[in-house]
This record gives sequence, C-alpha cells and structure tokens, in this order.
Amino acid sequence: MTVSYVEREQAGPEVNAFYDKAEDRFTMLLNIFKVFGHTPELGTVFTDMIMAILKDGEIDWVTKELIILKATHRNDCQYCVVQHETLSKRLGISEEKIADIGGDRYRDSPHFSEAEKALMDLTVQIGVDANNVSTELWERLHRHFTEPQIVEAVFTITVYIAVSKFGDALGVSLEPVFSGIEPILHVKH
Repeated sequence: MTVSYVEREQAGPEVNAFYDKAEDRFTMLLNIFKVFGHTPELGTVFTDMIMAILKDGEIDWVTKELIILKATHRNDCQYCVVQHETLSKRLGISEEKIADIGGDRYRDSPHFSEAEKALMDLTVQIGVDANNVSTELWERLHRHFTEPQIVEAVFTITVYIAVSKFGDALGVSLEPVFSGIEPILHVKH
C-alpha cells in the first residue's frame, strides 16, 4: 500500500456521502473507494462513473464484465480480476468462459459469440495501440453493434484500463472477503 485508506471514522461528510453510495451499490466499501477518501471530489466522480458502467446500458452488464475482465487481466491487475471474476460468476458467466478470456483463447472458444470476439479484439487493440484499430475490426464491430454500443464499450474498456493502473500504482489490496479466492485468470507480477 502506497497511500492509506481513509476509513469511515476518519472521513468527513463529503467522503461519507460517496462511501454511502458505493456501499449501497456494492454491499461493501471497497478499498479502491477508500483511497479516494483523500480526494472526495474525485471519489464522487469515480463512484458515479463506476456505477454508470456496472449495469445494463447500451450493452448489457454481462458483456461489459467480459471486456472489463479482458482489460484488467491484460493490465495485470489482480485486484480487479478477482473482484470482477466474482461478479461475473454472480451474473452467470461460466468459469470456462472466464478462463478463455486469457491470452487469445477467446478467438477459438465455443463460449464466445462473434460479437464478443470482436469486443475482445477491440479491448486488446486499445491496450496495445488505440490509434490503430484496423478497418477490418471496425467493420466487424459495426456488423454486431450500434454506434452507441460501441461508444459504451470503448468507454468501459478505457475506464477499466485506467482503474487497473490506478489501483496497482497505489498498491490497493483485496478486501478480506476475497482472501483465499483462487482466481481463474492469473496475472504476471
């Protein structure tokens, strides 16, 4: 841990307001939110942004979890992977499908639709070089998704790349409730 967590008893009203919102939504106050206790304005923005993503929108929440897992796994964020694997299972994503997110196994996986494979490829490409998404990939995406869905997918991918970097840079650790969980997707350290 590189910065402290701001616990509720140390927090003022503004911090506790976004803590309440986060805890109501996620049934616990996650450590990633507690580091934002140092910057309540950013904490409120972060909480609102994550809540806007983690629900059905232009694309369904299950599909968003697939791209969140791909983005955070590629960025070696064990904190994110463990939490989002747990959430993905609760949303009905099979362990076999989660395992096939690793590397490029999704490309030949019977668990992924062509639309999902296009999103996985987009997630990889954005992580490698967002300026060079191929015409072929854009065509595949447009075959399966509307432009609002594509915008939401790209937003989700880029936000979770940032979340994984943010959490790892600050050394955010998993909450005790996740101790002992053996992830399906392992990260390099």
